[in-house]
Amino acid sequence: MSVSLYYCASRNTPPTDAESAAVERIVAAHRASFPYEDQESLYLYDSDDSRPDEIAAGSTKMPFDPGAVLPVLDHVLRSVTELRRALPGAEWRVHMDDLDVPWDETEGYALPGMRDPDLAAELGGL
Repeated sequence: MSVSLYYCASRNTPPTDAESAAVERIVAAHRASFPYEDQESLYLYDSDDSRPDEIAAGSTKMPFDPGAVLPVLDHVLRSVTELRRALPGAEWRVHMDDLDVPWDETEGYALPGMRDPDLAAELGGL
């Protein structure tokens, strides 16, 4: 059984050209810096006209290897944080199946304790 991270942003106004360009830059930078060739990465769906308020949506399947989950999750959540900041005024929902990932204005998206240096050291580093 696999677990996925889902992310979705909606608002009444479509992205501006500058916002769309920022989203493209964020996705390209994420893919270029994603160090896990054999894992799924940040993935945005093609736009769907059936949901006109949805301005960005995607998902990432988490790895089966427990030692890879936190590093992959951290990398993807940092990119989703950048996406949120590039699309102001949007309502975001970020969740892993039924577990909502909390937003923090300073830290962005993260699960409690996931960026704890002691935990990272215990798991082999992030």
